[in-house]
Order: sequence, then C-alpha cells, then structure tokens
Amino acid sequence: MADGIVIEDLSKSYRRGFVGERVQALGGVSLRIAPGEIFGIIGPNGAGKTTLIGCLLGFLRPDAGRIAIDGKAPDDLAVRAATGYLPERLVLDRWMSGLEFLAYHHALARLPAATRREECAQALERVGLDSAAGHRAIRGYSRGMLQRIGLAQALLGHPRYVFLDEPASGVDPAGVVLFRKLLADLKGSGVTVLLNSHQLEQVERVCDRVAFVKGGKVEAIETLDAGAAHARGLRVRWAATGAVDDSALREAAARAGAAFVEAGRTASGGGSARFVAADDGVAAQLLRALVEVGVPVVEAAPEESRLERLFLAAAPGARSAAPAPTPPPAASAAAESPAAPVSDPARFRPPGQEGGGP
Repeated sequence: MADGIVIEDLSKSYRRGFVGERVQALGGVSLRIAPGEIFGIIGPNGAGKTTLIGCLLGFLRPDAGRIAIDGKAPDDLAVRAATGYLPERLVLDRWMSGLEFLAYHHALARLPAATRREECAQALERVGLDSAAGHRAIRGYSRGMLQRIGLAQALLGHPRYVFLDEPASGVDPAGVVLFRKLLADLKGSGVTVLLNSHQLEQVERVCDRVAFVKGGKVEAIETLDAGAAHARGLRVRWAATGAVDDSALREAAARAGAAFVEAGRTASGGGSARFVAADDGVAAQLLRALVEVGVPVVEAAPEESRLERLFLAAAPGARSAAPAPTPPPAASAAAESPAAPVSDPARFRPPGQEGGGP
C-alpha cells in the first residue's frame, strides 16, 4: 500500500572546511506528500532544496528527523527500485551512445534483459530523441539533449516516485512542452513527483502543491488548485476597433467588485488597463462586465503569478540569509547501490519504527 512521503522534523548540517563551523542546511523540515501528487519545491539559491532531495534519496544522512517513503526508509532497496532521479548536475559517461547509456542503467536497475532493447528505444522516443540521437555519442549532445537523456534514464522501469532537480534547465521551448506532457502522464499513472525548479511559471502549471523553502526551513506551502481566494493584479488589453474611455472601465470594475487602477494606449492603437481583482471569481466577472460595456477585450493576464508573489514576499529575508553549502555529489541513478552504513541507524528510521534496522 502506498503511503506517500512523510518527513518529520528533518535537520542536516555541514562543516565549512576541515575545521570550520557547522552550517545548518535544513532545520526542522516537516512535509507530507500524498501518493500521486506532483509536489514542487521553490526557494532562493542555498535554501537547502537540493540537500532535502539528497536526504529523500538516501544519498545524505540527516542529523535528526525521520523520513518514510511508503513506510520505509529512503535507502531501503525496495524504495530505490521504485525511484527515478534526475539530478541538477548531470555527470554522464560521455563516450557511451544514448542507447548504451540507457541500456547500462536498465541493467543496473535489474530490469529484464529480454525487453532491454525495446524499452530503451521507447524511453528515447518518450523524451523526444530519435534513433540517430540514440546512436550518437553523448559527448556530442547539446545541453537540452543531455537533460532529455537524463530524464529518460529516470523514467526507466516505470518508477512510482520520481525526483526531478531542475529538469527543464537548458531545454528549448519544445522540450518544456514535452516536459509538461510527461508530468501530466506521470500524474495520470499515479506516480508521485517531487520537482525542484527555479522556473516558477512551469512549477505553477504542473504542481498540485508547492513548498517555499528559505534558510533550510519551509516558510509556506501553497495549494495551487485552491488559488481562487488570492487577490491579484490583472492587465487587460483591447483592440483598436473603437474608443474606450475610463468611465466605461470604472463602470465594469464597479459591477464586478474589482478596482480600476489606470489605463493607457498601446503601440498598435488599442489600449490596456490595470485592475485589482480579489479572486478568480471577481476576475471572471470583470471580463464579462468589460465585454458588456463594449470593451473589445483581446487579452487578459495576471501581472505576476502566485508563486512569484510568494517568492518576492520572502525575497528580502532570503537575501540576508547565509547560503547553505552545496552537498557532496550524488549518484546518477537512485537504484544503483545502497547507502553507506551509518553509526546511528535509528535517526533514519521511518516514523513509528522504534526498534530494529531501517
């Protein structure tokens, strides 16, 4: 039975240099991620996001706290066999071809040899790489192609948990669209995805919930499908097919319960205006009212996304916070080898498991 991901009071620190002071990378992080959820992590550089992913994968040992994935520790082999991982910094065997690289990881994951050739070809196609790219040496890949082959590797074996660290970095617009489609497919298959990205627009499009991490702590969690209750600035543009005066704009705003801010002409001869709407319902009523009073609306867009507002609201504190050190390099695939022994395994045991090994 899938229980999702449970994180309780997780802390992790690093020593700065050989004899330097310890720097807190994570401090008391607690999260619960439901099975089949796409969960985003955003925050400034050095906030501890990659360290958190490292702990969830079992690559890093926390100083305190508990992690459970389907009720097991993250370095349990059953969890690793069901996990796919795309790291932020790809380190690939560049002498291999794309297909050789996928076949190598297919074998490391102990997937059936009888289906290896077919499944590796399907994995290439799934991320938009053709057969010619599959037979080319990885050293000749562009940055976007490297991201695609890394994502293909992460999805081998149909994992139930997928961890993506800046997956769309260096990817062209077609790759971004493909990435969104793949995430939608994963969600439709019940796969749990944890996504770390600085591309706020993409995070807002694909995630169910998003945690804002700053200074090693979770400062806020946003539920994106419950966004109707958030006020936002709205910019409306209309065509140059007739005169629109401020009185009509003010009347439409009053009907909808929105606030008219300002209006002006555009270079194309039309015009645009700024409004403030209390929520999605008011924004919809505003557009209806504008059309009713004769405004030929051609475009309406929020001035900034909800995640941008969340990020910018905390940015001053983020600038003053000391960045967390970069964790040690992680392995390129989550299922390749168990983590090294730890002197105190109890600190890594799933919640509620008080005795025995993890």
